Formats: sequence, structure tokens, C-alpha cells
Amino acid sequence: MARGERRGRLRVNESAGVIETQGVAQNGPVAGVYYVDTGDCELVPDDDNPNGWLLKINGVQSSHIDLADPLQLSFEYMRWIADLVHQQFPQTPGARLRALHLGGGACSLARYFHSAYPDARQVVVELDGKLANYVRDWFKLPKAPLLRIRVGEAREVTETLTDDSRDLIIRDVFAGAFTPYPLTTREFAEHAARVLAPGGLYVVNSGDAPDLKNARQEAATIASVFPHTALIADPPMLKGRRYGNIIFAGSDRPIEDGAKLRRQLLGGAVPAQIWNDEQVRDFARGTKVRVDDAPAAQK
Repeated sequence: MARGERRGRLRVNESAGVIETQGVAQNGPVAGVYYVDTGDCELVPDDDNPNGWLLKINGVQSSHIDLADPLQLSFEYMRWIADLVHQQFPQTPGARLRALHLGGGACSLARYFHSAYPDARQVVVELDGKLANYVRDWFKLPKAPLLRIRVGEAREVTETLTDDSRDLIIRDVFAGAFTPYPLTTREFAEHAARVLAPGGLYVVNSGDAPDLKNARQEAATIASVFPHTALIADPPMLKGRRYGNIIFAGSDRPIEDGAKLRRQLLGGAVPAQIWNDEQVRDFARGTKVRVDDAPAAQK
């Protein structure tokens, strides 16, 4: 299951839409196929929600937006991320969460955190400049400095950022079913750790096949940089029964996995479980850490 594929009850009208050939954004979402810098994207109305829209990029489900309620996250993996972030960063009055989103899509999580943490300062890094323009127009995103969209390649942008300048980094970048290799190496994780302030949290959305080879390598790599790790996924995924998403997290402080978070993860449409640092390291045991200069056969 590639990034953004969702298991649930979303029904969409697959026949809706027209071809947009001029690259001119509409004032608000209009069902159709739009050409962007990296191919095409499609806006599809949600038949179960008059305020809902599904964004597909090159045929793959990428994001879902509820125009009326930013706190509605329709993709299970996004809800898992939100639950984990809330556990690490309580919603206290005036909390100023500094978040970096690597991979934009429709900015679903950025909209969510703007609503949950009104004083947050967020940057979304999106490779596709035309898509970024469409999304900002369609979904009326918050303006800078609350939310900025920076067009660029995720690793290049991350390497330019100041030390200790972010509380949260979310990596949600895919090329097909997997994240580009340069964003999965120890060297990149070290950049993420450098950019995070003390107590910061690095969160990764990782796609994998039933053999879980990719997930084990992600676990080994993140654990080689961060002293504290965690993993969130549904049991069938962790048992190698399907393709799907696994969420990894790394931090310089313990990642809370208490009863409240466990209840929240079990309560969704796709019940999930969280593994603590010891379980993550056991899962990764014997797996090679990904590095920049690895032989081509290992990439």
C-alpha cells in the first residue's frame, strides 16, 4: 500500500471531472484532472461527505480534505501520527509547535495541526510547485507565518535548516510505493536530528510489502541515530500479511506509549498497536543500516 492509501468507507465518484490543461487554479476545489509538474493530480468528491475531497497524484491516493473540519483525518496513518504527536506535545494554551512537513500533498496534517495548535508555525516542503499552488487555492490554507509551503526537494531543504529549529519533523515522501532512498539513510536521519530541538520528534511514514524488509531497514536506520524510538502499525501489517504503512518515530527523549495512546490507536477503524524502543530494536536486529554510499544493489 503506497502513501495515503486508505482503508475505510470513503466512496468517491470516479467518473467526475474534466481535464485542466491551462494550469490555472480554480477558486476552490473543482472535480477534475489537473496537470502538475510531476505528472497529474485528480480531485475527486467524497460521496459520503459533501465537504470532503480526495486528492490522487499520478493515480495514487495521496490526501483527503474535509473543508469544514480540519480535525477530520480520513487516512488511518495520519490519525496515528496525530495521536502520537498529541502524546508528546500536550495541547496547552499558547503551545507553539514548530513543525516541518516533508511531502505536502493536500497539506492534511498541516491543516490539522494548525487547528489543534493555533500558535504553531509550520513549513511544508513540496517538490511539485504547481501542485502547491493548486492546493493553497483549493483548500484555503493558513497564510505565513502560520503555514508556509516551500517548493523544493526534501533532503536539500532539510540540509539548509538551522540546528534546533523544529520540534516536529514528519517525513511523508513517496515515489511509487516507497520513499526515495536518500531520505531513508542514516545521514539524512542525522540531519533531521540536528534540525530538531531537544525533545523534538522525528516521524516517518514508511510503506512496505509483506516481507517487511523495508520496515526493518527503516527501524535499524532510525534506531542508529535516535536513542528513543517507537513504531505504530496494525497487527496484520506487522505479521507480514499485506502491503501497508508503518509509522516510525525517533527522539532524544522517551516516546510516551501509555494507556491513553494505546486506547486511541485501538479505537480507530483500523486498530493499531505501538511498539516501544526495545521492541523496535528487536525488530531491526541483524538488519543493515542504510547509508548514503551503499552499493547500488542495496538501494
